[in-house]
Amino acid sequence: MDDLDKPGNTFLTADGWHETSVRIPVPKEGVQYASEADAPTYEVNEVFIRKLTEVIRCAAQATDAFRNNWLSFRFYWRRSKRNIRLFSDIPNTDAMIEEDARIRALPRNPQDDPSVEYAVAPLMFWSDSTHLANFGGAHLWPIYLYFGWLSKYTRAIPSAFAAHHLAYIPSLPQAFQDWYQKEHGMSATADVLRFCGKEIMHAIWLLLLDDDFMKAYHEGMLVQCGDGILRRIFPRLFTYSADYPERVLLACLRFLGRCPCPRCYITKNDIFGMGSTADNQLRQNIRVDGQRLHSIIARIRSWVFKKGYNLASKLISRLLDPISILPRRSAFSTRFADTGFNFYSMFVPDVLHEFELGVWKAIFIHLLRILYAEGKDRIQIMNQRFRMVPTFGRNTIRRFSRNVSGLKQMAGRDFEDILQVI
Repeated sequence: MDDLDKPGNTFLTADGWHETSVRIPVPKEGVQYASEADAPTYEVNEVFIRKLTEVIRCAAQATDAFRNNWLSFRFYWRRSKRNIRLFSDIPNTDAMIEEDARIRALPRNPQDDPSVEYAVAPLMFWSDSTHLANFGGAHLWPIYLYFGWLSKYTRAIPSAFAAHHLAYIPSLPQAFQDWYQKEHGMSATADVLRFCGKEIMHAIWLLLLDDDFMKAYHEGMLVQCGDGILRRIFPRLFTYSADYPERVLLACLRFLGRCPCPRCYITKNDIFGMGSTADNQLRQNIRVDGQRLHSIIARIRSWVFKKGYNLASKLISRLLDPISILPRRSAFSTRFADTGFNFYSMFVPDVLHEFELGVWKAIFIHLLRILYAEGKDRIQIMNQRFRMVPTFGRNTIRRFSRNVSGLKQMAGRDFEDILQVI
């Protein structure tokens, strides 16, 4: 049984998995180092990743590559008086059309035959920390990838296996406190633990966005695709979907800080105006990954490592809090700052966590409170009516076997079903 539990039996080398480790710098309040590179580092082991370029190559060489939309296009609904432009998928979005135009404006590789096609690989990333059991601490934190050249209907079919797992993010090991105690003679503070936990995520993304990927990003990668056509493929980051805590972690922002949005500088005091004309104007003040931001982060990290400042000191907070940033430069910023790609723009809303498990769940709980306040048998009648609802489709609406008012062990799909029924 011990042999069956070994990670190597799950993350097979034949499937492209590699076991590696990452090292994160660890600060200590009051201790000064010559530079951040001279600070002690903690090694996090059992990091399992797949090379991003190999995943792209395998997806392009798949036998069903003839289904891929390799070219961008505009989609119109022809009317008698005017044509109405429609947006249905990644290939007909402005972002894809503009990116496709950029790579075609690049000088062709002199080694490429005139018949070699140039194409964009639109990358759509997801990540979500998941508990595996109701009891115990077993959990997984996967990063996975979809390709925008596939139809959204294909991506939504579980049997299509359109998702490609890239990495599994480990938590900060429990042994970290033992190492810190041995290194400094005292336990790490909560601020140091948070700092190191955030460093792990970005260290892993730096592994994924390695030199081979950046070379493919700039020069493209020559691939004999599954439809028999030789293409030079340029990978581009289009979207990153995650729940709010992970998005602010990836964007290196403070959780629910003064400016909580990972895309713009709207403040919490202005969120109440969402959807208004004034709100649209406020959203134009977007976050931009620029040199000014880099210099602030570099200065603060210099204070932390070279001068031994406390991570929660007022001086550091005075610089970070106005725009709700953290003393960490995002891995996406490190890799793409020189390319002109503003990584803040790739963070998109997550309907599952923000609406079904967020706004709608809160509204439904409020409706239940109204029924409880009304008294009598209102709640029982509601539960009875939900149990009478038949299933619809294979997975569209499942049968409500339990009392809906109990809200016990409900996943996002359950709240989606409740919303569709109501």
